[in-house]
Amino acid sequence: MKRGLLQQCYFQRYTYLFSLIFFIPIFKVNAQQNVVFDKVINENNIQQKPRTIVTTDGEIDDIDSFIRFLLYANEFKIEGLVYSSSQWHYSGDGKGTLFTSEMPETATRYGEKTNLRWVGTTWIQELIDKYAIVYPNLIKHADGYPSPEYLHSLIRIGNISFEGEMEKITEGSDLIKNVLLDADSNPVFLQVWGGNNTIARALKSIEEEYQNTPSWQKVYKAVSQKAIIYNILDQDATYKKYIGKNWPEIRVYNNLAQFWSFAYSWPSDVPDIYKPYLGGNWFAKNILFNHGPLLAEYYTWGDGRQLVEDNEHTHGNPENQEKEGRKKYDFISEGDSPSYLYLINVGLRSIENPSYGGWGGRMVPSSDNPYRWTDTNVADYNPYTNKLDRTYPQTRWIDVIQNDFAARADWCVLSYEEANHPPVVTLAHEADLIVKPETQVTLKGKAIDPDGDTLIYKWWQYVEAGTSPHQLEIEDSNSPQATVTIPSMSLPKETYHLIFEVKDSGKPQLTRYQRVILTVN
Repeated sequence: MKRGLLQQCYFQRYTYLFSLIFFIPIFKVNAQQNVVFDKVINENNIQQKPRTIVTTDGEIDDIDSFIRFLLYANEFKIEGLVYSSSQWHYSGDGKGTLFTSEMPETATRYGEKTNLRWVGTTWIQELIDKYAIVYPNLIKHADGYPSPEYLHSLIRIGNISFEGEMEKITEGSDLIKNVLLDADSNPVFLQVWGGNNTIARALKSIEEEYQNTPSWQKVYKAVSQKAIIYNILDQDATYKKYIGKNWPEIRVYNNLAQFWSFAYSWPSDVPDIYKPYLGGNWFAKNILFNHGPLLAEYYTWGDGRQLVEDNEHTHGNPENQEKEGRKKYDFISEGDSPSYLYLINVGLRSIENPSYGGWGGRMVPSSDNPYRWTDTNVADYNPYTNKLDRTYPQTRWIDVIQNDFAARADWCVLSYEEANHPPVVTLAHEADLIVKPETQVTLKGKAIDPDGDTLIYKWWQYVEAGTSPHQLEIEDSNSPQATVTIPSMSLPKETYHLIFEVKDSGKPQLTRYQRVILTVN
């Protein structure tokens, strides 16, 4: 997510929301769209650790997102870390060439520029060097953390000279191209923290190499099924101008609204009950201090730090912090983090289908293209306001996400015995069950805690994720075994989503899940 000044963030956000004021209730995924999506997922056989490439333009919140990303690096098969550009950040060509954005808001704000708020191409390396210091402790807590040397080997400079520049073949675009063409057919999640231009260049290179060959249709189909773009706020025009027109069957998850609740405007979106998890006292205690050199690099409000290259990063200035009504060390933003929070396997199964909802929000297919998913017509019921809320698909997880972050921060400095680790949650039956109206269904979950903590159980229905409007009565919802009765008015193929949520009693308290999907026959 990109915006330097908070005022600019609010302006675009609320202009956008005003355009959606005539809210259409929650969209349901139609049968044809489900078939398209499921077919692709089944053919690709998603592996346990999702393959992913990060593209980033180096906004202040990209840096904070990347710090958290490194703490979860064991959860992914990371295959690239690529510097890119956006409408808010580009390096220039070094020749003094003047450039005007083709995005109207940015053009009006900045006019002609030779470069814009560019923070360079060394900050990823510098953070990985900090990761290297805590790496020996992280691997005491979980398997699979990549070595610092391996992460360094993945860094490439992509298309950075100007917003939307995709004419040049770069090391970054070649890395993406080669991954999309490799022999592994599992999906590759392309995280877009800036603009799409380096990804667009990679796809253009594939098109140029194969379009006039007998292999083109096979290559086109394989790449279209393999690439999944998770796009935060679409920050240049290359998807609209090139990718969407030439690669319409590439799945795109457009997070255009929900990310704001984990970004600069969080105070207006996050329910009051969760705001302490984003407050200065929480960050001072759990993240910034006494948690090693990597977490010490995390930017917060009023921390006295300044990105020299970005004169719009004024959040660290105590006077500006007070002017904006923030407290010292308050959360600034991690608007890009939903793109990988979506990939972390916590048992919610959202990676199978974005409409299921999870730590990375919830999306549904757009009306004009079943391969393009969006959050603009999605809402969950917010029990704190008693209203449907467009940001609640993301904010409902704030407390558990932040507690998990705090536990990972502890992993940087504490021994295994001193730290907390999440419970392991499973089901005693299949995760997908066929049910009939007026029948009783027994749900059985199991959980163990690696630290021996007492566990707290809860079964609940994620109503908005299912296709049935009916709410189920859950008996014994606070035990591993619960029962539900399927309403008599349930229609064939309607679905109910039941979440088995397990919290431990450690500090910080950690949560994991299993999801059971009931389909009416």
